[in-house]
Amino acid sequence: MSDELPQATADDEADEADRLRQDMPHSARMYDYFLGGNTNYAVDRDAAEEVIRFFPAVRTVARVNRAFVHRSARFLAREHGVRQFLDIGTGIPTAPNLHEVVQDEIAAARITYVDNDPIVLVYADSLLRSSPEGATGYVEADVRDPAHLLDVVREHGCLDLTQPVGLSLNALLHFVPDELDAYGVVNSLVEPLAPGSYLTISHCTPDFAPDEWARIAAVYGKNGTALQVRTRAEVLAFFEGLELLAPGVEVAHRWHPEPASGPSLISDAESSLYAGVARKS
Repeated sequence: MSDELPQATADDEADEADRLRQDMPHSARMYDYFLGGNTNYAVDRDAAEEVIRFFPAVRTVARVNRAFVHRSARFLAREHGVRQFLDIGTGIPTAPNLHEVVQDEIAAARITYVDNDPIVLVYADSLLRSSPEGATGYVEADVRDPAHLLDVVREHGCLDLTQPVGLSLNALLHFVPDELDAYGVVNSLVEPLAPGSYLTISHCTPDFAPDEWARIAAVYGKNGTALQVRTRAEVLAFFEGLELLAPGVEVAHRWHPEPASGPSLISDAESSLYAGVARKS
C-alpha cells in the first residue's frame, strides 16, 4: 500500500477556489487591504479602490476600528478583570490579535474566535498561539444562527460560559441587515451569557457622510455582500437592557482615546464608526 498523499485534482483546486471566493471581492480581504495588508487578491483591491474613490477616508475607518478593538479589549481586561472573550466575526488575523492584547494584561485569559468564513480558517493557526497560562480556540459557526453558534462554542471552544465573558461584535453587524434580524441575533447571543458579561460593538454609520456610504453599500451589494450601515440611535438599540459604560455609544476614535492608539485628530466623518461597551447585570 502506498504512503503517498493523494494528489489534488483540477476539480479539487476549482472547488477550493470557489470556496474561498477568489474570483470575486471579499469583505474580509477588502478590509485587510484598507489596513495595508497583503492577504488580498487583485479582485479585492479593485473593489476596495472603487470604495476609496467614493470615500478616501475608508482607510481611516478601518484603522479606527482596529484601534478600538484593541482599546476596548484592553479596557475590559485591565479595568474590569474580564478573563474570557468571545470574538465573533474574527476576520483575517492581523497582529496583534485580540488574544495577544488581552493576554498581555491577563496572561491566563481565554479567548475563543468564531467565524464561518473559510478564508479565516486558512489563517486560524495564528489565532491559536496562546500564552502558556491561557488558552485560545477557533470554531466555525455562523452568527445568523446564534443558538447553534453558542452550542459549538460550548462544545469546542475554550470558554466557560457559566462565567462572565466579553462578547465582541466588532465591524460585524453592518453585514447583518434587518431582514436577517440583527437585533434578535444580538439578543440571542447576550441572553444566555452569565451576569457580569460585557457586549462590545463597533458599527459603521452614515450619520456624517450619507451619500458616500450609500455608494459604498452599492459597491458591496453588487459584489454579493449586503452592507447596512446604521445611525447612532440604531446602534444604541443593540444595547437595550444592558448597562452602557461611559462614554456610551460614541464615535469610535473618541471612545477612551489613548496616545498613539490609532487615528485621533480626525473628523467624525473620517471615523464614520460608532462604538460602545455595555455590561449585563
